[in-house]
Amino acid sequence: MATVTQPGRVLVLGAASGIGYQCARTLVEAGWQVLAGDMAEVELGDGVVDAVMFDVRDPDAVDAGIARLADSGPIDAVVNAAGLARVAPFEEITPHGWQLLIDVNLTGAFNVLRSAVPRLSDGGSIVLISSIDSTLPVSGLAHYCASKAGVDALARSAALELGPRGIRCNVVAPGVVRTPLMASFLDRPEISDSFTSRTPMGRLGTPEEIADVVAFLVSPAARWVTGVRIPVDGGLSLREHPSMLGPPPAAVPAPPRKDNQ
Repeated sequence: MATVTQPGRVLVLGAASGIGYQCARTLVEAGWQVLAGDMAEVELGDGVVDAVMFDVRDPDAVDAGIARLADSGPIDAVVNAAGLARVAPFEEITPHGWQLLIDVNLTGAFNVLRSAVPRLSDGGSIVLISSIDSTLPVSGLAHYCASKAGVDALARSAALELGPRGIRCNVVAPGVVRTPLMASFLDRPEISDSFTSRTPMGRLGTPEEIADVVAFLVSPAARWVTGVRIPVDGGLSLREHPSMLGPPPAAVPAPPRKDNQ
């Protein structure tokens, strides 16, 4: 069985902005040739060798787009960072709002894997971007949490079934990261402060910190790692998640210091 032992060609979905964009940039710096997919246009150059616009919700468009990208050479790794978030109280989530997040976050990930796996080199790697919210309930994010929990389960099943081909599949679960998707919330000091106060490392994350872990997982350094979910959250998942609805809870106070410590 052939094994991918060095950077080759990596397919990055959601590469036009946010975490997906930074994953593409970081992987280029690590020596990968990036094939990009997004609903928005992705600029070529600086290691991004080809790009196609498509909606991950459309299986036919995904298949056509990935087939076109694969025409120019093999795919050695896949990173799916295409995703969407919406905030709504549970009782106000509409069937359309529910279906939208399931279609983008979960069905979109399935569409990507369904099309990419037959074109993926033996010994290759898959990384799906999930969220710490996949295992932690968050007020106002029921549909988002459910969709990301599905992504986690999808990745484990893929890891189990693709292992005989030497293909690894893992999940990176970011905490709160300052991206265009989160800007409307994090630009409100009461929201950003509530997350910062609950993060043991005392700050929000950056796309670069997520991309660095993705780069590790697709590299030969992680050749014996599959079926895992790695939270990259500064420790936020160790504490209760702030509500996305109404006024944020009070900050978590620091424990009193003892003289003999």
